[in-house]
Amino acid sequence: MSALQRQRISRLVLPIVGLIATLLACFDAAGAAEQTLEVAGLKVTEWSSDSAPRGPLPVIIFSHGFHGCATQSRFLTEALASAGYLVFAPNHRDAACDGGESSWHQRSEVPFVKPATWSEDSYRDRASDIRLLIEALRSDPKFKPRIDWSHLGLMGHSLGGYTVLGLAGAWPSWRLAGVRAVLALSPSQPFLAHGTLRDLFSPVMYQGGTRDFGVTPSIQKNSGAYDESPAPKYYVEFDAATHFAWTNIGRVVRDQITAYSIAFMNIYLKGAPPDPILTRAMPGVAVLRSDLK
Repeated sequence: MSALQRQRISRLVLPIVGLIATLLACFDAAGAAEQTLEVAGLKVTEWSSDSAPRGPLPVIIFSHGFHGCATQSRFLTEALASAGYLVFAPNHRDAACDGGESSWHQRSEVPFVKPATWSEDSYRDRASDIRLLIEALRSDPKFKPRIDWSHLGLMGHSLGGYTVLGLAGAWPSWRLAGVRAVLALSPSQPFLAHGTLRDLFSPVMYQGGTRDFGVTPSIQKNSGAYDESPAPKYYVEFDAATHFAWTNIGRVVRDQITAYSIAFMNIYLKGAPPDPILTRAMPGVAVLRSDLK
């Protein structure tokens, strides 16, 4: 597929992210306990499990996609909470579901198909949201005894993937100290045009899909995001997964997405031994790569 064809696909796919995202909050939560909070002026959703061990737990902050919302990926945030993590997700300014103040027809502040026009100022408000949330939780007497901040992970989908990669060093001025692992789910990729992925300081797992035509090629191609990122790093590409496979409306390879996400976080946030699936592809996985040097 040529670069021009990929750009045309991106022009078709990315504008409908918001339209589809308005449906995302309509799916009921099940499994882990979910609550909505107001923290540092942000609407935040938290997931936790009553069966989790007592004492401070490792924490994961989730950043949603463009015109998505905090609850857009419940199947995954619930699963991580059930696996023993505290999971928090803010509604960013561009949220268009679950009470978000944006609307699906509002354009992005910079064109997705012109990555060279992006800079450290592009969606800086998202990085600020994550910082404000973490600072507020650190000082909140309700959460202070529950969170082990020495084991902090970031996870993001699409524009949220861009957000967490930026915080992990891809934008130097965004650098957030203490991040132990970054899970980038079909992440927007302006960093390739700027050559900054080499500055990532945390282990990263990229996830893509064989039908995610707008983003995945930029991850797995030669000199793509995976190649340009320092080790330790992982790449998983799922069969038949579109750009929305990581959201509530995605219905394929959910078990696989969940299994690889938990296995990755368990290594770097819990010190668990590597799960065999990280070196042996499960059914439903088209490509599996890793470099632990």
